[in-house]
Amino acid sequence: MTRRAWLIVSLAALAACVTNPRTAAPPPAAGLELLEPILGAKLTADGVTIRVRSSGCTTKQDFAFYIERAAPTPTLVFGRKRIDTCKGPAGAADLSFSFAELGLGHGAQVFILNPFAGESGRPP
Repeated sequence: MTRRAWLIVSLAALAACVTNPRTAAPPPAAGLELLEPILGAKLTADGVTIRVRSSGCTTKQDFAFYIERAAPTPTLVFGRKRIDTCKGPAGAADLSFSFAELGLGHGAQVFILNPFAGESGRPP
């Protein structure tokens, strides 16, 4: 094989690698897979209400929250402290947290970082 032919074959192989990239989902950010998926969230004049999966025993005391205030809009995350062990039918529970409980000013805007599971209960 001549140098010219070898160069052409090498460039063609390199071009094939460049034009056919492998696609893969980016890895989740560290720790985000541990956050409780929520079925919905509502920001009201008094605070934040989240809807989570429940078998009948889920209460507000079963959840902890964390607020990161470094950004212009505070980031809010919710985590389950205790698993709902009731044997009731699968459903949902609405949990309301006032701005005072969250340590935020009245009428604050927040960004909720928890994954959204939708009414099916599974992440999209």
